[in-house]
Amino acid sequence: MSLQTPLEMMYHWEDTTPQKVYLKQPVNGVVNSYTWAQTTDQVRRIAAGLIALNLPAGSHIALLSKNCAEWFITDLAIMLAGHVSVPIYSTAGQKTIQYVLKHASCPVIFVGKLDDTAEQVAAIPQDVIKLAFPYPDIEADQQWDTLLANEPYMERPVPQMDSTMTIIYTSGSTGNPKGVVHTYSSISWAASNSRNELSVNGNDRILSYLPLAHITERVMVEMASFYANTQIGFLESLATFNRDICYLKPTLFISVPRLWTRFQMGVLANMPQKKLDFLLKIPFVGKVVASKIRAKLGLDEARLCASGSAPISPATLKWFLKVGVNISEGWGMTENSAYGTCCVPFRADKIGSIGRAYEGVDIRIADDGEIQVKGPCNMKEYYLEPDKTAEVFTEDGFLRTGDKGAIDNDGYLKITGRLKEIFKTAKGKYIAPVPIEAVIMGNSSVEQVCVTGSQLKQPIALVVLSEEAAKQDKGRIEKSLLATLESVNGGLESHAVLDRIVIMKDDWTVENGLLTPTLKIKRHLLEEKYDALINTHSNERLIYQN
Repeated sequence: MSLQTPLEMMYHWEDTTPQKVYLKQPVNGVVNSYTWAQTTDQVRRIAAGLIALNLPAGSHIALLSKNCAEWFITDLAIMLAGHVSVPIYSTAGQKTIQYVLKHASCPVIFVGKLDDTAEQVAAIPQDVIKLAFPYPDIEADQQWDTLLANEPYMERPVPQMDSTMTIIYTSGSTGNPKGVVHTYSSISWAASNSRNELSVNGNDRILSYLPLAHITERVMVEMASFYANTQIGFLESLATFNRDICYLKPTLFISVPRLWTRFQMGVLANMPQKKLDFLLKIPFVGKVVASKIRAKLGLDEARLCASGSAPISPATLKWFLKVGVNISEGWGMTENSAYGTCCVPFRADKIGSIGRAYEGVDIRIADDGEIQVKGPCNMKEYYLEPDKTAEVFTEDGFLRTGDKGAIDNDGYLKITGRLKEIFKTAKGKYIAPVPIEAVIMGNSSVEQVCVTGSQLKQPIALVVLSEEAAKQDKGRIEKSLLATLESVNGGLESHAVLDRIVIMKDDWTVENGLLTPTLKIKRHLLEEKYDALINTHSNERLIYQN
């Protein structure tokens, strides 16, 4: 079958499975279900509202909201109306909102579920038309009910494959975010093929909670659901996460390292590791205990679990393996539609790798160790930045990823660091922090870590303890961290040996600007903020932030 656009898939399900429940959105504890017929009816009414604005064809329409059913509906409506979507992270502050709206020249923005609604709406320029999702306290030019009052737009246009579908702005771990331009071809190809590679089908259920402004959730969850007819559930809020995941019982579940660590800590808060290890070794009891843990996590019906966005500790993967949760690592970037590699089917002997290249993707290691990728999923360009576009592509069309890696004899790829994150100590020796950080994260008391020290003789590690660890006996935690330090240093060359661990008193969060919306550390900002602390001399192996 030839490649089809998301709109063509919508028409298909509208005709063939109109009564199948597609979206499930909890509101005030009640789950609102949307069949394909109900979904497409709203899509067509919202599209009619956009068409009535008489915007030029291919206008850039911004989306600012947490994940919800209306996000999916609006995305399809933007396509149906002949425009281009520009998602903005729901955690974005004033500066980022204004930058994206100006850089992408967006005449219209949809505003939905937000934590700081009034402040974020106030950041939107007055000349941008504001359209609101049906959530409280959103000041807008038109509310959702008004848009739904439009007569549905019943045409069935088919976009050109080479036309722009969306501009996805990077999370901006360094400097201003770049607008990554994707065509219908690149996104459709990646979404359609990910469905095939992961065997996603109409019986699957997925919880959509990672930011839809990020490429992974957009392609692997939203777009893939258009091709597989997967049922999608949403959160009412972070506070209802456990309730909502246990209600949906996803068969496919994607998360990020920090959240997997939090799930682990939640289990250990109720059952100490020694007791858990003891019970898991008892033949029948172990299976029962593992089953109860999976049920409490809402993953008792999950046939595929995955982790991406950042490296996850092999120790964390092995811990989940013991309780019957096999987590496959995957890798991709905004620039290649998040369609790079995946460790599916899961192989315990390949823990620590990010899997093999997906079908249709070429991967090579350059002379400097950089991973370079090529495939139909690669972006068209960086919006309005031809110089940066030229820099990121090789002469033969490969995308420079900025990641360093190696490929084993079975074709499995392992990331060994970021080219831009490698730093030189005062001794003139180069350090790749990522592999060291991954080992430190094997200590279940550590929730966040940053290895740094470009001005030091030896590197150091800044760590943030988990909430549970912070409540435990201080002496025991210190002993555990010192043991981790010795273990880590035992596997390092002399120039890379860590001088000390610094225990931070403040969390690194999206809100304080030290994490990206996908929970990656903003290394350069951390180093700037804690410059004095990093460069304070100490003879102690373990010190605390004052």
